[in-house]
Amino acid sequence: MIRRRTALSVSAAGLLAAVPLLTGCGSTPHPGAAAVVGKDRITVAQLQSQVEDVREAQRSAPQGRQLLASSARLSQDTLVRLIQYRVIEAAGRDNGVDVTRRELQERREEVEKLLGGSAAVDSRFLAAGIAPDQVDQELSAGLVRAKLEKKLGQARTVDTLMKTSEALRVDVNPRYGTWDARRGTARPVQEPWLRPAAQAAPEQPA
Repeated sequence: MIRRRTALSVSAAGLLAAVPLLTGCGSTPHPGAAAVVGKDRITVAQLQSQVEDVREAQRSAPQGRQLLASSARLSQDTLVRLIQYRVIEAAGRDNGVDVTRRELQERREEVEKLLGGSAAVDSRFLAAGIAPDQVDQELSAGLVRAKLEKKLGQARTVDTLMKTSEALRVDVNPRYGTWDARRGTARPVQEPWLRPAAQAAPEQPA
């Protein structure tokens, strides 16, 4: 049974585990790209920047050692999340659904009230591999998906996301793994002649 995803239950390692959202051919002819979603390139530099934002926040957190140790697949998990955002955004655009700044602000205020403040929100999402400056993007994607479900129903939303993903022809650099279409997530690199994307070694908090 597919359960509705909420922003508070999100996990960067399994954002799409319940829905076969993403497809891809497992290789990319685009130099410098970690993935290509339709006409949108997610460059390796952009991905690395997002990952470093998370690492920096983790190193500064009270539980930094545990956070760093539990995010060995951060590059791959972050790429999955960035692709998902683009698929959801495209599905929303195709179905006349978007999120205003006011709606995003109201959602942020709701989450902060629920969790006990801005710092608590940042801590909760950081545990899922999402840096403080990336939280609004996650909340926005959650709002778009919620609006799609309200407009189309849950089953049609799942079908719409799958079709949108197929139409965008998600193409992933094999250094970051291969797409499991059934689970909608990335599997680790298996081929011995491919070097996996480098992961930052766990660091001791300063």
